[in-house]
Amino acid sequence: MFAKNTLVRRSVRLLATALIVSSLTACSADPTLYTLVPVSPAASTAMGLAPGVIEVRTPVVSQRLDRDDIVRRDRDYKLEIAKGDAWSEPIASMIGHALSQDLAIRLPESTVFSQNDAVSTVPTAYVELTVTAFNEDQAGNAVLQANLSTHLADAGAFPVLTVPVRLARKPDGSSTADLVAALSQMTGELADEAARRLRMLPAPVASVR
Repeated sequence: MFAKNTLVRRSVRLLATALIVSSLTACSADPTLYTLVPVSPAASTAMGLAPGVIEVRTPVVSQRLDRDDIVRRDRDYKLEIAKGDAWSEPIASMIGHALSQDLAIRLPESTVFSQNDAVSTVPTAYVELTVTAFNEDQAGNAVLQANLSTHLADAGAFPVLTVPVRLARKPDGSSTADLVAALSQMTGELADEAARRLRMLPAPVASVR
């Protein structure tokens, strides 16, 4: 009887160990990584000369979006997460880099870079962004909602205007890749608006010595 009980206890321990190892293996599986890609402008934005050197500051992103897994949608008072699907870098940095790339396409006459890039050039203008939505809404539309600011480096010389932006697009399908493609397109549309506003900025005031 003692030997039988000992065998049962060993079997239970082995089973528990196998379950723990299996669980750890499942939890340690590498996620599928996604990133935004630059897109061409929908229409020409050439309507003036943009500042020569533009820095896209790292956007401020709502904490509900800043997670290890991609936030798919906001529905019925709940956030739905794409389990196993993650951004390839922190979401704020990724949006900033994507916006910089999109702006560089639209403003070939300017030098455009992201904050914290290894660049020694001093910017003459800034693009700032606060993102409050970067996911699907209850209707299944991909939504990019943000506050956008474009201003000269010498902000004291001119008022800094911030405008609300809300873009929506129906993804081509229901996969995470379809959502990311739609978000990439809308980041490009956001760059269209930022480029237009940068071209409308007054010429920098020359310093007097």
